[in-house]
Amino acid sequence: MATIRGREATPAELSALALTGLGHFTSMHVEDGGVRGLDLHLDRLERDCRAVFGVELDRAQVLAEIRDVSAVGPESYTMRVTVYDPQITLGNVGAVEPRPVALITTRPAGAGPLPALRVMTEPFQRDVPGVKHVGLFGQLHHRVAAKRAGFDDVLFVDPASGHVSEGCTWNVGFVTHDGDVVWPEAAVLPGVTMALLAARAHASRPVLRGDVSRMRAAFATNASIGVRPISSVDDHGFDVRDPVIAELQTAYRRIPGQRP
Repeated sequence: MATIRGREATPAELSALALTGLGHFTSMHVEDGGVRGLDLHLDRLERDCRAVFGVELDRAQVLAEIRDVSAVGPESYTMRVTVYDPQITLGNVGAVEPRPVALITTRPAGAGPLPALRVMTEPFQRDVPGVKHVGLFGQLHHRVAAKRAGFDDVLFVDPASGHVSEGCTWNVGFVTHDGDVVWPEAAVLPGVTMALLAARAHASRPVLRGDVSRMRAAFATNASIGVRPISSVDDHGFDVRDPVIAELQTAYRRIPGQRP
């Protein structure tokens, strides 16, 4: 399903997004008609619309469109809301007044608990890291390289500072040997799942690549996977059964979904 303002998107509208690639999005897990952190997802869309297009997003309109789609969806699935302007092309970008719309697509949710991740570190920083934009080539290029090297995914390290930042499409957190949860302080995309969990008074501080081996456990978070253990970073292994990770998973599952 791919809809714009309650109707099926046309091939011309979809090609404008595919060929120009100027836009931003948010992905959310819909479960029994509710979304954890729905307000935070909408806040992100508003904030990023100002950053990308310089205009205000019609939040009420987008919420109504999300409501219409969620009313007919299955019990559990992933919804992506992509904000872009079908009239913008490579030839007129920056020369027309933006009129962004929301493209809503859905895909089935993954079945069952996901296995722990084995990740490879890579020096890299996304373009405009604070915006969840559609420019995913760099991230996916490094994910493919990690998979070819025998890993499941990639964990980025800021090339200038050496600070651990984020995963390909997820935020990373660590558990210290004292049992504290630490979110790496770096130029990263502020994830909704991370924000929901970090609200429970966990610390944020810089984490150097060399600090990783001194951590007790590690995990990945996003709206699609919730809290997923990381079994290793490069050649350093972690206990995926760490009780703090189990507590985070339980805490996340207990966050009630907001209905559109």
